[in-house]
Amino acid sequence: MHELILGGARSGKSALAEQRAADSGLPVTYIATAQALDAEMAARIAHHRARRPVRWECVEEPLALAATLRVHAAPERCVIVDCLTLWLGNLLGDADAGRFQRERDALLQVLPGLPGRVLLVSNEVGQGIVPMGALSRRFVDEAGWLHQALARQCAHVAWVVAGLPMWLKGGTP
Repeated sequence: MHELILGGARSGKSALAEQRAADSGLPVTYIATAQALDAEMAARIAHHRARRPVRWECVEEPLALAATLRVHAAPERCVIVDCLTLWLGNLLGDADAGRFQRERDALLQVLPGLPGRVLLVSNEVGQGIVPMGALSRRFVDEAGWLHQALARQCAHVAWVVAGLPMWLKGGTP
């Protein structure tokens, strides 16, 4: 079963994914896409690490998400990807301009065939005004298109606000 968990910054989306993974009773692999490029992001990463159970495997992969999922998804395993918008930002900032499209296409191609449980966490960034800068507009557009494509593929989609999930697709699992 694949789930997409969307929400704003500090909405509780990661905590929901982590709780759902813990409740699954399956071994968990946590695929982290963040990069500690400054002290504030390093602190965010440390906060996430501190609340995860030590028995969970953690894989840090900022770019090659589809390949990483192929390696770690398994029938009796739960995989959390946190988060897709950080991954998207990493790819849009990559020196190889074509890498974003290749990685996005690879993710959308591999996801339907992945075994086990996959929980995808992402920031919903399309609720505000259209950004002024070209890169910001592209980021918002690409995130929206990615979320739509993933929502079509996932059995369950949640929107998290103030720590409360609203199930948009698939009912409450």
